Amino acid sequence: MLNPVQKYKADMLKIHVCQSVEAMAEAAAAEAQKFLRAAIAIKGRAAAILATGNSQLVFLEKLIALTGIDWERVTLFHMDEYLGIPADHPASFRKYMKEKVADKINPRAFHYLRGDALEPISECLRYEALITTTGIDLVCMGIGENGHIAFNDPPVANFNDEEGVKIVKLDDACRKQQVGEGHFPTLDAVPQYALTLTIPALVNADRILCIVPEKRKAQAVKAALHGPIVKDCPASILRREKQATLFLDQDSSSFVDFSLLSPVIDPVRTSGIVAQPTEPPKPNR
Repeated sequence: MLNPVQKYKADMLKIHVCQSVEAMAEAAAAEAQKFLRAAIAIKGRAAAILATGNSQLVFLEKLIALTGIDWERVTLFHMDEYLGIPADHPASFRKYMKEKVADKINPRAFHYLRGDALEPISECLRYEALITTTGIDLVCMGIGENGHIAFNDPPVANFNDEEGVKIVKLDDACRKQQVGEGHFPTLDAVPQYALTLTIPALVNADRILCIVPEKRKAQAVKAALHGPIVKDCPASILRREKQATLFLDQDSSSFVDFSLLSPVIDPVRTSGIVAQPTEPPKPNR
């Protein structure tokens, strides 16, 4: 019988494989709750960046349902927005976050990336400054079908990007995913450009949780874990991040060759010695 969570490592990236989408979402939500509570206990506040998309729905529902997080002390951001789309557009990520998160928990603040700003470059600079000034404790992200994180698709991904937020052109695989998830009726309806947090802005967080369910993500997961660390699979950069944990279900992990990963055995209580818990958030920035 398999354990409820099987744990591995790929380079520095921790990997938790769960038996179902529900179990994966619950495990990731519990980890997010623990880290946010620790940050609030140490600093009196916390800040997190959340991802949108169908793959994040169950995780966000589980996180919001948990008690014990003082959301009035948590400042939230999101990762990206389509260029030119207003906040009330059905596919707007601002609308997604407001309806599915902000309206349900009343955080200290939810800062939105305005894709329809009259001066989008200035909007990128504004949002980058907000994130830099606030400092990010936790990032909860997904992986796209083409291996992207946020809207850092392979053609525009840059592991050493000097910008924190930028305007990017979406590749066809990414735009087709948006149609496949039901956000747009046709490929022509999907905007060609978007505003996105860059890879350095995302991985600069003190803690990263990457939540990736579903069979359609299995090939991207395989490339991220077994392929080279290159921009052709932007998510592969997570293998360099010791503060990152990848949460998978049985479907999304179905192409993974676990013999190529390092198994992790949870420490047990022996001779009166108990392993120390995960490092708490950094008290100072």
